[in-house]
Amino acid sequence: MTTKERYQQVIAYFTKTAPDAETELLYDNPFQLLVAVVLSAQCTDKRVNQTTPALFSRFPTAAALAASTPEEVLPYIKSISYPNNKARHLVGLGTMLQEKFKGHVPMTVDELVQLPGVGRKTANVITSVVDAQPNMAVDTHVFRVSERIGLTTRAKTPLAAEKQLVKHLPKEFVHIAHHWLILHGRYICTARSPKCQSCGLQDACRFFKRQIVKATSKTTHGK
Repeated sequence: MTTKERYQQVIAYFTKTAPDAETELLYDNPFQLLVAVVLSAQCTDKRVNQTTPALFSRFPTAAALAASTPEEVLPYIKSISYPNNKARHLVGLGTMLQEKFKGHVPMTVDELVQLPGVGRKTANVITSVVDAQPNMAVDTHVFRVSERIGLTTRAKTPLAAEKQLVKHLPKEFVHIAHHWLILHGRYICTARSPKCQSCGLQDACRFFKRQIVKATSKTTHGK
């Protein structure tokens, strides 16, 4: 199977089974999404969603965060991973949004990565979710799933995987493909014990074909 054929099969599968795939983070506006994504680093979306209602009630805007201190923010996010660092990031983020962007969340990757706590992955999430820009956020799920299926080849870093995915995905699918891959990795193509037998991508998946060959070889040698 060629790379082009593999991508075509994967896109056909997801456009049929998950045409409206979206982030599982709960938010009402770009500012809330930005805060939620910063909090989600090395933390589950479920935990973030349990935390943000009280946080957003107390700090509804960038101005509110800018006027606070990390010590004030910390109690609201203490159940999140690395709460001390993230409390500092949120206050710094609010301050920069106020001082440099007039309280609004910018919509370019180059501007977003200037914000405390915001890396390329977060910036790609914001621009693709809010503005449907053709940017691919590569987290651990996307990195693992794209390699297993064969959408990426020998990508050593998230950036390398991002470049391969953006190169081969039609532009109009890039922003949603992140959600396809992350949700597939979260519920089907899990890190441990992937649910290959119930996966609809068996025909396109390089990992599944290797597993079949391995199982067949064991059976043959065992006879």
